[in-house]
Amino acid sequence: MKIHTEKLVEKTRGFCDIIDITAKVQEQVKKEKVQKGLATLFVSGSTAALTTLEYEPGLVEDMKELLERLIPANKKYHHDDRWGDDNGFSHLRASLFGPSLQIPIESGRLLLGTWQQIVLLDFDNRPRTREVALQIMGETE
Repeated sequence: MKIHTEKLVEKTRGFCDIIDITAKVQEQVKKEKVQKGLATLFVSGSTAALTTLEYEPGLVEDMKELLERLIPANKKYHHDDRWGDDNGFSHLRASLFGPSLQIPIESGRLLLGTWQQIVLLDFDNRPRTREVALQIMGETE
């Protein structure tokens, strides 16, 4: 049984920046030669999240529009009153998705659907450098 932890670093633009990190995760699985196991991802910070979706321009825009309708960026939130950073919306959006994902590994590949990618969502109101902890556990070749 092998356990390897790696950090993936992404520069983001904020304001619902959605970044496909699937290839980076799969590359690490291949590098570690895990054939059967589990990839666990965790993004640090309370204004970012992880999920899966079909990463194509139309759906990316649909996601941004949905979140703007559900949790508008231009509304005042109680969090904004306390800290004055005007990013209450970003905390609420991140809490909908959560900070982590687990994806099974079989035959050295992430068990994702044909049109399913792993995405990092940055909801903060400014550019950030995000760190995603990736832990790969399993049986090697």
